[in-house]
Amino acid sequence: MALTTRRRALTTLGAALTGAVALPAGTALASQGGHGPRPLWRAHAHNDYEHPRPLLDALDHRFGSVEADIYLVGGQLLVAHDPEDLDPSRTLESLYLDPLAARVRAHHGRVYRRDRGSLQLLIDIKTEGEATYLELDRRLRRYKNLFTSYAHGRVFPGAVTAVVSGDRAARAPMAAQRSRRAFYDGRLTDLGTVAPASFVPLISDNWTLNFTWQGVGTFPAAERRRLRDIVGAAHARGQRVRFWATPDVAGPARDAVWAELLAAGVDHLNTDDLAGIEAFLDAHRDA
Repeated sequence: MALTTRRRALTTLGAALTGAVALPAGTALASQGGHGPRPLWRAHAHNDYEHPRPLLDALDHRFGSVEADIYLVGGQLLVAHDPEDLDPSRTLESLYLDPLAARVRAHHGRVYRRDRGSLQLLIDIKTEGEATYLELDRRLRRYKNLFTSYAHGRVFPGAVTAVVSGDRAARAPMAAQRSRRAFYDGRLTDLGTVAPASFVPLISDNWTLNFTWQGVGTFPAAERRRLRDIVGAAHARGQRVRFWATPDVAGPARDAVWAELLAAGVDHLNTDDLAGIEAFLDAHRDA
């Protein structure tokens, strides 16, 4: 089956399941933030929009961070991984912003009813950064009181925190704003620079460009020290850390990498396997 056809089929199936199939009681309770398990703030849903029910599947698995790739097409912000998968019905608003706004209203200002934490919405810009960000900024401003904001030199927490990644040309217009409803996803080169956590709250980078270890055998001591130094430097400045391109095939190697990331204090574990990381984090909840 072609990739585009597969995604459309999954989306259709997800819509049918949403309306026709009840979730297991424990899952529904967790997603509503009731007396069930707490949210997994370290779980990051990479390419979240490729799941049958974008956003909703991640929330049912109690994720604290989700990622959406966006393209500016004809004045609309469309969500897809590749240009050939663009669909006018799959907008940032329809898949993420509107459902989040409705959920937060229903939960009296929170994504998870009994937890005040802020869900991270990582928005990866795939088209030219400046124009795409300016359109994104206009749209975020329509959602009053939903997003963490920056104004007058202060950060005002919201139920959802938008962090902009992807095309680097988004940085200049963001930095020039005196008020905004989004923050910037930095790289390791931002560590120790003048960029404050109020602008760059997240440091993300490619695991394979910085570490050779893929979970097989012993984690080299020098690489373990480097990982912990990175996390320590970021945390000292109030910044969080995420790596992409970590192993994501279920098995001992992936678990070994995840365990090292947890031990080092990495804030977001990147995965496409929602159930897999939920089980892992529940088993390591004291880590």
